[in-house]
Amino acid sequence: MTSLTLDNAHQVVTAASTIVDQLINAARVAGDPDANQSRIYALAHAASATQMAETALAYAERGPDEEHLAHIFIGRFVAELAATIWTRGSDWGIAVDALDPHRSYVSQATAPHVVAAAADLAGSTGIGDDLEMVATTFRQFAADKIAPHAEQIHRHDLDIPQSIIDAVAELGCFGLSIPTEFGGSANGDANDYMAMVIATEELSAASLGAGGSLITRPEILARAIEAGGTDLQKRTWLPSIASGSTLCAVAVTEPDHGSDVAGLKVSATPIEGGWLLNGTKTWCTFAGRANALMVLARTNPDLTAKHRGLSILIVDKPSDDGHEFRHEVDGGVLEGRAIPTLGYRGMHSFEVSFTDWFVPSSHLIGGDDGIGRGFYLQMAGFENGRLQTAARAVGVMQRAWELAREYAADRTVFGAPVADYQLTQVKLGTMASMIQMSRQFSYAVAQKMASGDGALEAAMAKAYVCKAAEWVTRESLQIHGGMGYAEEYEISRLFVDARVLSIFEGADETLCLKLIGRRLIA
Repeated sequence: MTSLTLDNAHQVVTAASTIVDQLINAARVAGDPDANQSRIYALAHAASATQMAETALAYAERGPDEEHLAHIFIGRFVAELAATIWTRGSDWGIAVDALDPHRSYVSQATAPHVVAAAADLAGSTGIGDDLEMVATTFRQFAADKIAPHAEQIHRHDLDIPQSIIDAVAELGCFGLSIPTEFGGSANGDANDYMAMVIATEELSAASLGAGGSLITRPEILARAIEAGGTDLQKRTWLPSIASGSTLCAVAVTEPDHGSDVAGLKVSATPIEGGWLLNGTKTWCTFAGRANALMVLARTNPDLTAKHRGLSILIVDKPSDDGHEFRHEVDGGVLEGRAIPTLGYRGMHSFEVSFTDWFVPSSHLIGGDDGIGRGFYLQMAGFENGRLQTAARAVGVMQRAWELAREYAADRTVFGAPVADYQLTQVKLGTMASMIQMSRQFSYAVAQKMASGDGALEAAMAKAYVCKAAEWVTRESLQIHGGMGYAEEYEISRLFVDARVLSIFEGADETLCLKLIGRRLIA
């Protein structure tokens, strides 16, 4: 008798969720999270996967293909959790055989013939006609306007052509989350977030660096302005961002502090009429072409709680082509150089330094009321950026799966197409399940964020989905064999691009230890 029923799937996920709750309680009892980092990191990923498994249960109700993909995901997740309990459960007070009653289900859900049978199962997205039209529009746009340039941009580390930026602006991509009253297309409902996630996925499938990431930086700045900007700042900046006339970059990370935002040292010193910026930022993606930098700077160096001494300033600059720039105005200097990277090319990530660079008072988000609120306003933008990053990962994975299927069908080895081999089919089936459940979880988080919640879930989505993208692109490249290692094949670009996803918008370790883990045990 088969154990692959929805009733059994619900029982298995309930059991897994109970164990994760026990792990959370054990982590609370253990005390100092920094003294138990390995445990907290594992807990964060287990809790994230549990949330995804619960989303998979809802997805399974839609039809047999959807149920098939959900079983594969749940089986794989519970097998990994069982391995964790088997090796570390006794340390956490969890019985090593806690999941044994569900071994039959897991065995069947992960059986090679079950997983292989999903090799060609895309599964439905489950979105309505209006959002399906959004997906179709952006998919066609990405194919027509972005994909033809993607390989050349990557191989030669070129700037994104202005034609792409203009086309993205014309399509309204920069205003997806900006209210209609400020020139955007957001109406204040769940579809705003859904449209942003869907558009990001479709653009990223064509190119991570020249497509999906273009709309993340304006999203982060726009959210910060919406959350804390003055009425004048909203009327001034939001329409300009929505139209694409203001191109944005985010300058938060510093060379010595990485994800440790509270330790930032770039200073903003008050002078008559504004502030003088001094210090260096790094990993400022798109800082060259951008004509507005969102800079998180220390306006009060004396506070003990150092995150409370930070504010956000918007720095005007000329838009620059190429890999370096330097500007001098009234004795102040603003300069930057692009950091050579493995992938994620086109937008370029810059190190940017400020030397007595003047910023007018009107450019501090929130004005006087915004002084010391920079950390919180930045987080408002980054929460959305994490959800977008999960959507970017889904787009990259989707394209990698499509390429793997195409190549496996066309390539003959030992007298048969690569696609005919069970191992290939198992890989493709696993990919299909991971991709669709990642997509569905992103949708679920988008709905949650639309209601004013979901910050924790957005971090969970980024943590799980970005690591999944590394696995999917690796296996797609492996199916390509030696050709996958050749730059002339698109999968080589997807492989190196996927690697950055677990690093930016909050490195995976920091996200799990400092955000997900701490919130779970708070």
